[in-house]
Amino acid sequence: MTSTETIPSLAGASAFPQQVESVPSTGGKRILLAAPRGYCAGVDRAVDAVEKALDLYGAPVYVRKEIVHNKFVVETLTRRGAIFVEETDEVPEGARVVFSAHGVSPAVHAQAAARNLATIDATCPLVTKVHKEAVRFAKDDYDILLIGHDGHEEVEGTQGEAPDHIQVVNGPEEVDKVQVRDPDRLIWISQTTLSVDETMETVDKLRERFPNLQDPPSDDICYATQNRQVAVKKLAPDADVVIVVGSANSSNSVRLVEVALDAGAGSSYRVDTADEIDPEWLSEATTVGVTSGASVPELLVRDVVGRLQRLGFGEVVEVRTATEDILFSLPKNLRADLKASGAVVDRPHKAREAAGGRGA
Repeated sequence: MTSTETIPSLAGASAFPQQVESVPSTGGKRILLAAPRGYCAGVDRAVDAVEKALDLYGAPVYVRKEIVHNKFVVETLTRRGAIFVEETDEVPEGARVVFSAHGVSPAVHAQAAARNLATIDATCPLVTKVHKEAVRFAKDDYDILLIGHDGHEEVEGTQGEAPDHIQVVNGPEEVDKVQVRDPDRLIWISQTTLSVDETMETVDKLRERFPNLQDPPSDDICYATQNRQVAVKKLAPDADVVIVVGSANSSNSVRLVEVALDAGAGSSYRVDTADEIDPEWLSEATTVGVTSGASVPELLVRDVVGRLQRLGFGEVVEVRTATEDILFSLPKNLRADLKASGAVVDRPHKAREAAGGRGA
């Protein structure tokens, strides 16, 4: 990084995006822009935590795994001085490490303590809620069926809370393989970023085998995942093509492509950035839907809209199905250090559930 290079802050990048302007279109071609889209409160909090840690403590600040699943965000934070590692044993003893929004298991916390690492836990509070559910039901000696994808960081962290009680069910095709000790003491929980439809298909099939399967006390699919899927379902039937901005390892972004196709879009593609759009995708399209995963900053969406406008899709119509005004506080120890340093600690606006949205 040169001394003249300006690296934009990514936190809060889409909290209240301004209206994207329409421009003259060719042949009545238009863009249907989903709302809500992009950053959720948990992602905003995690990215903000890394940025503020870099500002307060200076580089380097280590981050275990990707702070959120977005290539652009990780590359931008790397340029600011964040060092991303796969495991805590890659962090020098006594250094500072941030745990990603996806959460970690108790074993990871123990490893960090053994290495005297200063930790900042940026786990999304909605993921933390699922962890607490797992601990509670394991303590009551339930078998817990975790609906999610093996290998995903969130699933690894949740399963690590009670490995002797939790088994992962990747989808409805695995239901017949499930073995439990007592079908009357059985509950399901889920990875927060799954498709609602995908999750419930698995739950319904599980319930055919285990009629007394209990539901978790609250919905585990996060408000942001559900809201983004609902918005895509709304615009997809009117879209010849739906473009989802998001990275390949972002579960909720990949699901949005599937949701768009299931809801009637002619075709759907995922891109990390605007320059990945192939004009051939749009050769026969008059209406293009655009959305983004929950770990995508708004500036990437604006780049996509700009490229589509240059390709003749001038009119921009927002398709809004919910309004979100939710913000989570920064991790407690980071807030304390910021306050002690005299830095501004308060977040820009108060966390609350907006009309049509679903809060934590």
